[in-house]
Parts: sequence; structure tokens; C-alpha cells
Amino acid sequence: MVERRQQGSVIPQDIQDAAGRDKISVISGISVSPKRHHLGLYHLLFLDNIGQEEVCRFLQELLWHLRGPVIVLLDNSSTHQGEPLQKLLDRHPRLHREHFPSYAPELNPDEGVWSLAKRELANSCPDHVDELMEDIIRSINGIRTSPRKLRGCIVQSDLPSFLR
Repeated sequence: MVERRQQGSVIPQDIQDAAGRDKISVISGISVSPKRHHLGLYHLLFLDNIGQEEVCRFLQELLWHLRGPVIVLLDNSSTHQGEPLQKLLDRHPRLHREHFPSYAPELNPDEGVWSLAKRELANSCPDHVDELMEDIIRSINGIRTSPRKLRGCIVQSDLPSFLR
């Protein structure tokens, strides 16, 4: 599958050929570098619901972008568990998975990302899925390129202070 990288976004070929589709799902995550606490925001767009295979695809993208050990904190969704993810973990020993406690969205800084994105997208009125995709990417990139907004997502969560 051919991909196009646009302003920090990875856009799968099937999204690029989205004519006739009317749904976009997005998976994202905030990274915190261990030494300098540099923040990053990564995301992938899909034309359908996100399942275990899509989560694995996103984690593979993270591994491609990030050096060294990668520890992912996931909620307890069934899409964040199962055989495809276990196989990925087995193939990539530098990838480690931890789970947030059940029913604890207040710990997840990515919830802050979507709170910010939804505020901006609420004022959007796209005529077709291509415009919606552009609005989503613009909204996410506005957050991704703002250290203040990303840090705010970390601070608003109840994560330990060493991540702030």
C-alpha cells in the first residue's frame, strides 16, 4: 500500500482514494521523550472502524518514527488486545504495552487531544469526506505543532508529574 506523508500525517492510500466514503476514524497518541521530555503527536486515519489490525498498523508507524524502547499506554478497549497485538509485541521487543486502569479516561492525555480537536471540528461543515479529512488533519496538526497545547493535554491528565 502506497502512503503519502503530509505535515506529520500518514495518510494510507485507501484514504487518499476516499471517493464515495462517508466515515473517517482516527487513532492518535502523544509521545514523551524520556530524556528531554519532548512531546510529539502521531495519528493515522482510516475509512472504517478501528480494530486490532489498525491499532497494530498505528503501533508499527510509531516504531518507525521513534527510536529506542517504546512504551505505549492503552485503555482497555478490545481493539488494544488480542492476537494481532501480541504477535506485534513478540516481533518487536522494543515495544512494550501497559494499560490504563479501567474506566479512567482522566489519566489519558489523548483525551485532551480529542477535546481540543472536537472543539475546532464542531465549527466545521464539510461538504464531502475529503473536506472532512482536511479539517481533521488541520485540527490535529494545529495541536501537534503547539507544544503548549500538547503539554496542556499531559498536565490536564492525572498522570505522574515526571511526564509533565
